[in-house]
Amino acid sequence: MTDRLAFARALYDAVPLYDPKRAPVELDLTDNTNLWGLPPTAERTLRELAVSRITRYPSLYAAELKEALAQFVGATPECIVTGCGSDDILDSAMRAFGEPGSVVASSEPSFAMIPIFAQMNGLQYVGVPELPDHQPDLDALLAANPRILYLCSPNNPTGAVLKRETLERAVREAPGVVFVDEAYAEFSGVSAVDLAMRVDNLLVIRTMSKAFGLAGLRVGYGIGATPLVRDVEKSRGPYKLNSVAEQMALAALRHDMQWVHEHVTLAVTNRERLAAALRDRGYTPLESHANYVCVPVARAVEVGQALRARGVAARPFPGLPHVGDTLRISVGPWELVEQFLVAFDDATADVYGAAS
Repeated sequence: MTDRLAFARALYDAVPLYDPKRAPVELDLTDNTNLWGLPPTAERTLRELAVSRITRYPSLYAAELKEALAQFVGATPECIVTGCGSDDILDSAMRAFGEPGSVVASSEPSFAMIPIFAQMNGLQYVGVPELPDHQPDLDALLAANPRILYLCSPNNPTGAVLKRETLERAVREAPGVVFVDEAYAEFSGVSAVDLAMRVDNLLVIRTMSKAFGLAGLRVGYGIGATPLVRDVEKSRGPYKLNSVAEQMALAALRHDMQWVHEHVTLAVTNRERLAAALRDRGYTPLESHANYVCVPVARAVEVGQALRARGVAARPFPGLPHVGDTLRISVGPWELVEQFLVAFDDATADVYGAAS
């Protein structure tokens, strides 16, 4: 018996399972989720949810949630598509707009699932290293003649925001659809939604997993011209957002926005405090507009392993273009950041001391 099924699609032979190798630890700062907990009304909604919400199918296309999301982002409901996390929107959109063999081009480093989604959908992935200022190399990306051009703002893992003139040129000159992933937009205050409302080839992808603290519910959404999101919705299909997720997301949008704004402010404040603490230790963190700090750290994989040995996890990114090895550290309540800093001091002393 072989590992490969005779009826399997050949293109799936090269598709890896996404596996970031995250063993449980006491303090996990690797996934940039909200470490302050649930928005209060959303939590109450979970506790009081009617049984009928579970025993019956959810709404077809989350029409009520689309209305609330549209009000939140400054769009109209017919310009919104929802999904099971922003991953679902990205995958469905690639299926909707990518012809077999056409190119998905992305700046690198960026979201690790993009080349995987491209492979899954029979598309050709082209990765282009970013420029030294952490902006995408748009000339090289456009030269790839992409059917789909993926950009991320703030970018994961660097935290850089896409310059508006770069985005506008991308939308103007791209031969196909431009995706802008705004998973961390709430922390930057910068968004392309207004542009997406004026053009027909820009899809903005967002999530309620970060600022809203609902990562376990997998609520993602896309914003774009009505014909654009309609095709994503066709690709995605009905009943893809479960009832619990829809009701909790609605509660957060309708009643918990003050809580969300307060904790976004806390995250930004603690991001800057963490960056300052790292600078005090002689490091040079990258300027971040998200809820994490990416900092160049020599032998980052080894430092990450030493941190895990102390019950703390940060995400190593070895060999980033123009930067080298880095650690990406999620921010949360300051006492958790302090716990990280103590472990980081010990871990770096162990790793660098062992080399001397």
